[in-house]
Amino acid sequence: MTRKQATIAVRSGLNDDEQYGCVVPPIHLSSTYNFTDFNQPRAHDYSRRGNPTRDVVQRALAELEGGAGAVMTNTGMSAIHLVCTVFLKPGDLLVAPHDCYGGSYRLFDSLSKRGAYRVKFVDQGDSAALQAALQDKPKLVLIESPSNPLLRVVDIAGICKAVREAGALSVVDNTFLSPALQNPLALGADLVLHSCTKYLNGHSDVVAGVVIAKDPGLVTELAWWANNIGVTGAAFDSYLLLRGLRTLAPRMAAAQRNALAIVDYLRHQPLVKKLYHPSLPENPGHAFAVRQQKGFGAMLSFELDGDEQTLRRFLRALALFTLAESLGGVESLISHTATMTHAGMSAEARAAAGISETLLRISVGIEDHEDLIADLDNAFRIAAEE
Repeated sequence: MTRKQATIAVRSGLNDDEQYGCVVPPIHLSSTYNFTDFNQPRAHDYSRRGNPTRDVVQRALAELEGGAGAVMTNTGMSAIHLVCTVFLKPGDLLVAPHDCYGGSYRLFDSLSKRGAYRVKFVDQGDSAALQAALQDKPKLVLIESPSNPLLRVVDIAGICKAVREAGALSVVDNTFLSPALQNPLALGADLVLHSCTKYLNGHSDVVAGVVIAKDPGLVTELAWWANNIGVTGAAFDSYLLLRGLRTLAPRMAAAQRNALAIVDYLRHQPLVKKLYHPSLPENPGHAFAVRQQKGFGAMLSFELDGDEQTLRRFLRALALFTLAESLGGVESLISHTATMTHAGMSAEARAAAGISETLLRISVGIEDHEDLIADLDNAFRIAAEE
């Protein structure tokens, strides 16, 4: 995260209250606003369309990603759904990663079966497969880098260039890194989206999403449709999200340091069959991560060497890691991909994406890394017991 971005995250909205001089922007909970006269609305008329508190956090998010504007939504999935609603019609093609987040896969697969649009899941690390998909003239291409849950990194700039040449729009899911570590619009993306539930808020107490666009015209269109289908974020959630943004830089720095220490530990753990983290030279796309990211992030995954009983013993023995979905909070979480975040994918689709039945995903928090490693060490010891 640049010094300018860190300042934006901390300072957005501060000292802007002209009525009382509040340092922290107030929460505007009113659902409706009076008209000054017949047919003369104010800047805001109804909070689904626009809310002063949401305005502040949208400006901050747009500045952090270098966009022309942002639309905050009520969940990360509604942000993805909003993009598809705006830019896809029946018959249009969406190209998505074959190893994307399970919720995204489920949304695309289910809506394509209802005829909302067509979808093609592609290994975007395979340039030949991607080029073949682009020849089918897609309208929208989703990029997820690093991918969830295998932390595969792809060449965002290269893919966005190819997408633009194919006449399509590119949208990058930047949830895993946040603008602290990656800025897809600067790499050529047309749109960037986040589940704000994760790193942007950082405290596991808000569910929200955002879409940020490079083109002001796209922002206007996204905002119109967000109001039209009713997916905009609430005022109190906006306030909490803005509060979380102010600690984004130090939270990411602490979580990354912990993650690197845990990766180093797991590399030497006999029960770890395979380890996934962009810092590893053998990780798919490591060279791209070095080039396009400002850090390797605090998400990692590994395959446990054992059966279901080994898995159960390991998870039950953990004390500091919480078995839960989601990610990006100050606390460390662990999830079993096949039965949790990617349960919406068929077993065949998971296998095609390389997601094994013993894959575990860790969202590293900001606790002391020695305590976290000690917790893992104890769990591996118990898991190894017959």
